Amino acid sequence: MQTVIVERLIAASPEKVFDVLSDHANYKSFPGVKDSYLTSEGKPHKNGVGAVRHIVTPGIWFDEQITHFDRPKRFDYKIIRSNIPLEHQVGSVRLEAVGTGTKVTWTTVMRVKLPLVGGLLTKLAAGKLGQAFGGMLKETERRVAA
Repeated sequence: MQTVIVERLIAASPEKVFDVLSDHANYKSFPGVKDSYLTSEGKPHKNGVGAVRHIVTPGIWFDEQITHFDRPKRFDYKIIRSNIPLEHQVGSVRLEAVGTGTKVTWTTVMRVKLPLVGGLLTKLAAGKLGQAFGGMLKETERRVAA
């Protein structure tokens, strides 16, 4: 299993940052995401526990289910279906108020399940995921500053 951790300090309140990052249906407006939508709504909030979001990126699609939703502190998810052989243990986005801003820590634990090349593909995927999370956090910062 490979752990990817991306941190960023964003000059906005945890509430504003959380609302952008937890609005799963609008991930398609982030760079590198071709489409996103909820296939099932959660409780008590539509993006809350039980929500399933379908996300499409170039060459890869996956469904993530929200397993924990605590606005504005944290949400967790697990990839439950994908077009690639992926084992996903957990994904977590945690927000912490720091002065007048928010420290975001995005963590995921995963591996590509393929004989012989799975280890190499897992390392490559981890690098791409780190870049993607960093880009999404940078875009989130731009949106909350507007």
